[in-house]
Amino acid sequence: MTDASASDADATGSVGRSGEPPAHAATPLWLAVTIAVVFGIFYAYDVWEAVRDLVGMSLIVGDLGVSFAGIGIALLVAALIVPFAVFALAFWLGRTRGPFEQLLLFLAGYALVQALSLGLASFFGLGGIDFS
Repeated sequence: MTDASASDADATGSVGRSGEPPAHAATPLWLAVTIAVVFGIFYAYDVWEAVRDLVGMSLIVGDLGVSFAGIGIALLVAALIVPFAVFALAFWLGRTRGPFEQLLLFLAGYALVQALSLGLASFFGLGGIDFS
């Protein structure tokens, strides 16, 4: 490929000098914010569930007159922090990507949060943690 044909290829937008396709434009700000807000509602509901579980389990343990095991508190606090961390990671990774990639990142992150919440629910629901 000569220099003249390389500059013609750059003008058409098919292939650059390095052989890589041109980068596609990032998502417009209004669309990125809309996607983040819509998925933020789902993540916020998971945070609300984690707060409910933390308060509810503390009340149950208090009513039973036993102490809360350290692992129990750690798991409930982790369930509260994980949705924030996963949402922030998905937002950060998707900031320069297209809208479809952003949707996939937020959706994959939400699936991860739901899987971790289900695992936590099975710990507490099936008696997998000793409160004594």
